[in-house]
Amino acid sequence: MHAAAPPQPASRRQRKHAAFALTALSVVTVALATGCSVANTTQTDAASPDTLRIVLPQEPPTLEPCDASLTATGPIVRSNITEPLVERDPISGDLGPKLADSWEQTSPTTWTFRLHPGVKFSDGTTFDADDAAFSIDRTVNSSIGCDVDGYVFGDDDLGVEAVDPATVTVTTVTPDPILPLRISFVEMVPDTTDATDKVRIPIGTGPYLVDYWDAGQKLALAVNPEYSGPTPDYTRAVYQWRTEGSVRAAMVTNDEAEIATYLGPEDGAGDLGVAYPNNETTALRLQATEPPLDDYRVREAIDLSINRAGIVKALFRGLGEPAAQLVGNSIVGYNDQLTPTPYDLERAKELVAEAKADGVPVDKEIKLIGRTGQFPKINETIEVIQNSLDQVGLNVKIEMMDTSGQMQYQIRPFPDAGPVMLMVQHGNQAGDAQFTAEQYLLSDGYQSTYGTPEYDAEIAAAQEQIGDARQAAFAGVLADEPRLIRQYAYIAHMNAVLAKATSVAYQPNSGTGDEMRLAEMKHAESSGND
Repeated sequence: MHAAAPPQPASRRQRKHAAFALTALSVVTVALATGCSVANTTQTDAASPDTLRIVLPQEPPTLEPCDASLTATGPIVRSNITEPLVERDPISGDLGPKLADSWEQTSPTTWTFRLHPGVKFSDGTTFDADDAAFSIDRTVNSSIGCDVDGYVFGDDDLGVEAVDPATVTVTTVTPDPILPLRISFVEMVPDTTDATDKVRIPIGTGPYLVDYWDAGQKLALAVNPEYSGPTPDYTRAVYQWRTEGSVRAAMVTNDEAEIATYLGPEDGAGDLGVAYPNNETTALRLQATEPPLDDYRVREAIDLSINRAGIVKALFRGLGEPAAQLVGNSIVGYNDQLTPTPYDLERAKELVAEAKADGVPVDKEIKLIGRTGQFPKINETIEVIQNSLDQVGLNVKIEMMDTSGQMQYQIRPFPDAGPVMLMVQHGNQAGDAQFTAEQYLLSDGYQSTYGTPEYDAEIAAAQEQIGDARQAAFAGVLADEPRLIRQYAYIAHMNAVLAKATSVAYQPNSGTGDEMRLAEMKHAESSGND
């Protein structure tokens, strides 16, 4: 029997994020209870050439900027309402200036950022180094449980100092060769922002500000009059949410919306559908500390029971490819030598039978949790997997949840709810496997249930590398996960379909699912293309 790792003392990451799930849930609860709206507009947004109507699969649980790595929050907040010091190009992976004009490593453990002058927040106050230092400190060093912190930063606090109004330094405990990449995930907010709790309506420097948010109904953005960049083509954006992909597609084809996201090929977008790689990988995360999932043979049997090729072909209509690891081929560390686990129900049955003969309680009920609207055909995908697991002798019960419910199982601290298999969808926005490893693979990772000291040490050693050595080290980490740990049963590297009205010129890319930049959307007639 494969033994679970012994309990470890709570790390800073665990302590700091202990309140996150409850905080996120309370944001949703308060929003729904109050139904409050913001700003002083009438909340009837008729069709207008200057308004983008966008329909999403789900309402954002929060607009808190330090939670902008959530896939339900980022497309609204990042680079629309708030901006970072440094911005990563989703296509090339290169870092470019945003609110910082330049950055350099001024000592082995210190990076210095020099800020762009003349930038203002939407409330009219000037952005300076005090705000930058505050934003980094609030995101990384506080106890409010920021998702970005769990996703991007490790256990050590950062030293942050505003040297002068245009200069901020960030100091790490040990040398960090990718610190600017990490900082690209920290959205800048005024130093008057609540430092002890999350905010519902953020103030930022981006091209838009929140006009109103009617919980459960609509959310509207308007152009930020203080924005220092070019005025966007569209002066307003109105978001709605519909769970069914076919409904979202129909809203575009019926001229009720200009943009609909996360569609499947069968949802009916027709000629208005644009397919693109969305940088997401789907997988089952297995709670390997709970019987029967604490037995390696059971986890291997689950992995063997997934018909990846069939799911991609029949349910995803070919939009994707079977996965053998948690990152796609654009990520530093991607291992092109790995092949997906073969579909082999007979071998899976043998492994379950072996485990049962050794006293493993394979009849114990296992929850298979998915999030409604997580990706097209999520319900059917989970049902297919459950059917296979039933055939190999496991007792699996499906539970579909909304975002706030599923998040309680996705991030630490996990509920004491027995063995759980959780459908996850990971999009490495940073382009480096370190972010995946820290979050999903470490023993105490923000979204990890299991690991070993030896595997943790392998990850730590890879993090210290640069260049070709870094690529090779993380390729080894990814190859060793199914061999040594097998916490995940990888399913598919996903593609997506976005429906777009002919009046809008916009080319979605691998970052669109995480950061949908409204300023990049143009009137088709003014751009010469669609």
